[in-house]
Amino acid sequence: MKQRSFSPSSSSFISLCAALLLGAPSLANATPATMIPVPSSLSYAADSLPLGHGLVPQVEGPGSARVQQALARLDATWSRRLGGKSLTPGAGAPYLKLHYASNGPAIPVLGEDESYSLSVDASGVDIRAATDLGILRGLATLTQLPRATDQAWTLPCLRIQDSPRFAWRGLMLDVARHWMPLEVVLRNLDAMALVKLNVLHLHLSEDQGFRIESLTHPELHIQGSDGHYFTQEQIRTIIREAALRGIRVVPEFDIPGHATSWVVSHPELASLPGPYKIEREWGIFDPVLDPTKEATYALLADVLGEMCALFPDPYFHIGGDENNGVQWNANPDIQAFIREHQLVDNPGLHAHFNQRVAALLAKHGKKVMGWDEILHPKLPAQALIQSWRGPDGVREAAKAGHPVVLSNGYYIDLCYPASDHYLNDPLPEGNGLTPEQQALVLGGEATMWAEWVNPDTVDSRIWPRTAAIAERLWSPPTARDTASLYPRLDTVSDWFEAGGSLLRLPLERAVTELSGSALPEVREAVRCVLNTVEPIKRYRRGQAQPEGNQLAPLNTLADCVFPEARLARQFREAADSYLCGPDSDKGAALAALRGQLAQWRQASDLVLRSPSPALRARWELDRAARTLAELAALGQELLEAIEGGTTPGTAQVDKAKALLERAAKTNSSATEFRFLISLRRLLAVASAPTQFTSLSPEARRRLLEQRVPHDSDLP
Repeated sequence: MKQRSFSPSSSSFISLCAALLLGAPSLANATPATMIPVPSSLSYAADSLPLGHGLVPQVEGPGSARVQQALARLDATWSRRLGGKSLTPGAGAPYLKLHYASNGPAIPVLGEDESYSLSVDASGVDIRAATDLGILRGLATLTQLPRATDQAWTLPCLRIQDSPRFAWRGLMLDVARHWMPLEVVLRNLDAMALVKLNVLHLHLSEDQGFRIESLTHPELHIQGSDGHYFTQEQIRTIIREAALRGIRVVPEFDIPGHATSWVVSHPELASLPGPYKIEREWGIFDPVLDPTKEATYALLADVLGEMCALFPDPYFHIGGDENNGVQWNANPDIQAFIREHQLVDNPGLHAHFNQRVAALLAKHGKKVMGWDEILHPKLPAQALIQSWRGPDGVREAAKAGHPVVLSNGYYIDLCYPASDHYLNDPLPEGNGLTPEQQALVLGGEATMWAEWVNPDTVDSRIWPRTAAIAERLWSPPTARDTASLYPRLDTVSDWFEAGGSLLRLPLERAVTELSGSALPEVREAVRCVLNTVEPIKRYRRGQAQPEGNQLAPLNTLADCVFPEARLARQFREAADSYLCGPDSDKGAALAALRGQLAQWRQASDLVLRSPSPALRARWELDRAARTLAELAALGQELLEAIEGGTTPGTAQVDKAKALLERAAKTNSSATEFRFLISLRRLLAVASAPTQFTSLSPEARRRLLEQRVPHDSDLP
């Protein structure tokens, strides 16, 4: 009975929540570019094509299983999202014409022609490409084009000419630290295809697991996987399904370090005596293969040779990262080997190992790929470097004549904002490379390391932020408008879900569990609070939750919220417009800030007064709601002070600073509020109004950046 006293105006509260959660109008209805990645060339006509009767496919070209499956995916996605007919053989409906001259290789290869043209007019849709791969990319664009207008779905009339900027556009999926079964890989292949990513990099061995069946040495997966591994038939399924989507599959077996799962069954090949067991914690561990033993290369010849036959791609990733040298330094025989062979030091021994492995792979027609650490003057010139440590790694590799892909800045497991990834470029201005060296920069890969994800949460960490990386790697370098990016990320999230992605599953499960059978306004309040907090950034989660390991359940507040909270981002944007934007925008920004702060206070109150306090305590939702209520009250006070021309006293300022410091501290739920910078800037202006009122918007921005740097939300 007490539940009904929570909100005197339930319907108005739900409406407010819905309006603020949805944010700005969908880009599909507001601006020209609606899809991700944005095409190379795009022009619109004024008309639109109704989709009420579906489209009639007309294929002009050789038969292609890839095209037929892409049409089936389009049909299924549109049917789930649009309802009613999508593709139909019936007469009278507009056509969907596909023109292509030839089929590309059954297994995709690096550098294929992926260009296409797409036009929509009153009679239908026309997609043209040289090969069926280009048709796939055009259909991915078409999938995202429908717009909802007056309860009807239409396609905008337009013309597109499109081709990728980079040939290598990848997603690295770590299936070793936390096991990711076949269904996770397959549904993420669909999402990759939607945004034109074309490389799936599978990280198959780690200290925590050897995740693939070996027929030559079954002891590896039997003893090193806890029973969680891909059979070779499942790998063939992944390769086949990836190829049907125009996606290459590159395997990674991390050696000589990160090798605990190898030496569980082969302790004699470690650089120090065992026994060894699978690691359950996270970090850099000592076990490393012994490069001085011929038995090491005999095992690798068997296993890697077997895997070369299984994976058709010419590139084979050998890891090569984070060997801490502890075991090599402690083994006198290994140090003697370094001296006897004039290898100088541990990096020289590592280069010796890589040369042996490269020669082994070359016998099977494979090229070596590895992380920064494999770069060495003796590395074969065709070896591809994956740079994770910084932009210097890209330059060093290219200047040394090696092809290179960038992953630094694309670590999606660190939960950074999409805008950070979006503005990170493999070839930024002033990169210092010659045209020949720039041609060696093939593209980049988003990296989904799996310390803090499981099969239920991994989609929410990959998407939609990886779509921003996909655009960076496909679209022209001039596509850098983050204001345009975020509404499109919201839109593409709907298409991801219609295509089978589970990116919203963790949050919606938490809303259901935390609100139970409560009234709708309580569910909306819980959703509001969850859409305000984010997982902590960088590598700080292990500090906040030191008990976390491979066996710990990932069911805390940090696991259900999005890496980038929409309401927190919208508040920052409104505060920036209010404090530093043109005067003409100030009124709308002020109204948005006041509305958001009021919503946060009301939502927090509803959450704290709802049933199941024990459940909220387990999730640590109470702490988040109480802190959010305090921060919202502070924001309201600061706005009133600024608008009323009153200056807070010293005691008020000190109290506000103490609250902001407390809110920024790392907590056991491993979550944070990423709008604290906006409150700090409001406090700076309220505390010293005369220093800001006479300044131009740009001068205010510069002064606020000095007083409250843009990264001040990070402790």
